[in-house]
Amino acid sequence: MTTTIFTAGEQLPVPRAVAAGERVFGLPLEHGALAPATARHAAQPVLTAWGLTEDQVYDTLLVISELVTNAVRHALPPVILHLHAGADETGSVQVHVSDGGPQPTIDAISWATNRPEDEHGRGEAIITTLAECVGADCNPDGLIDHWATLDAV
Repeated sequence: MTTTIFTAGEQLPVPRAVAAGERVFGLPLEHGALAPATARHAAQPVLTAWGLTEDQVYDTLLVISELVTNAVRHALPPVILHLHAGADETGSVQVHVSDGGPQPTIDAISWATNRPEDEHGRGEAIITTLAECVGADCNPDGLIDHWATLDAV
């Protein structure tokens, strides 16, 4: 099953060829406080349809939430969620969150900045604990792609 969702008018990364049977999902998100919840609600039925167990879906949704929160808090728009899984029923799920790069420090005050200290600062530790590997890359279109690969076996 292949699922792809994009909204017209959004700036999206350059599409790439997808091998037969690969599963992909893409969703542009608002750059604001509701983005993590929107991403989780959209991704949950997709991950379930892809055959992930309840625990795997939970872990993947937590990583999605943390990556999207980091993009909204620390980066410029756009924020785009991408999920990718191989053609077989085993392997891994890749979570990618693309953003417009770091916010200038002078403009870095956001909705998350006003949250109590004990409500933030653990996202990177959560992501690295749940993921097999993590990283960040610059896309050819100028977006920054933060990614994590989770075991889906």
